[in-house]
Amino acid sequence: MSSNIWTPAALSSNARRLAGICWRFVEAQHNVSTAKLTDSAADQVLLERLIETTKPRVPAECEHLNYLLSTPFRYGAPYPRGSRFRKAGITEGVFYAAEAADTAAAEITFHRLLFFAESPATPWPGNPGEFTAFAAEFASGRSIDLTRKPLAADQALWMHPTDYGASQALAEAARSAAIDIIRYDSVRDPQHRAGIALLTCHVFTKSEVVSRQTWRIHLDSAGARAMCEAPKHTLAFGRNAFAADPRIAGMTWSR
Repeated sequence: MSSNIWTPAALSSNARRLAGICWRFVEAQHNVSTAKLTDSAADQVLLERLIETTKPRVPAECEHLNYLLSTPFRYGAPYPRGSRFRKAGITEGVFYAAEAADTAAAEITFHRLLFFAESPATPWPGNPGEFTAFAAEFASGRSIDLTRKPLAADQALWMHPTDYGASQALAEAARSAAIDIIRYDSVRDPQHRAGIALLTCHVFTKSEVVSRQTWRIHLDSAGARAMCEAPKHTLAFGRNAFAADPRIAGMTWSR
């Protein structure tokens, strides 16, 4: 473990500029679910406003952003499980995304499968899940890249399928060094293309998303398929696609 290159001072000296767009997936059920509970568009708007008041607050610096961009930065409720760059508990938000929509699709597909791996008695869904992929534009002169030297020397730690201790420690040091973005190899993408972790909402250069796609993800005993409507595109993930993770390797596929 080369922890000497994780210090805030060392990370600051390795900071570089990074700009572009990144892709993230969300379930496409939010408007449909409230529509089913109301009799008119006005009632639906009122219900969604009431629901909004029950959620953790959006930091003041993120309030100008589309909710798709600001949601990961909401505070107030304990983060239930630790993730690659965020510890469990009341911790600062991370906007997880990817340079390619296909990489974001692989990430969300993995997490869908993980739910069923941890719920072996749950039957496969009869219909594909519907998702919206959206792109956000970002830029910062304070990013670090775990795919390049010297931080790439610890790639095995950054890409561990289940142990996030090292990457969470890195993220804490990055915040202390005023680092805004962490670029890293996606563990779940079979091609290990780049993931993007935005540590602050200040890096968004536009307050609205810049592109959207509609995707459907179908799960069954053979694996998963992620299908984009436009442009027409399908990704296939067989049973072994995520087998490097022991939780998926032990999946009960026949159910």
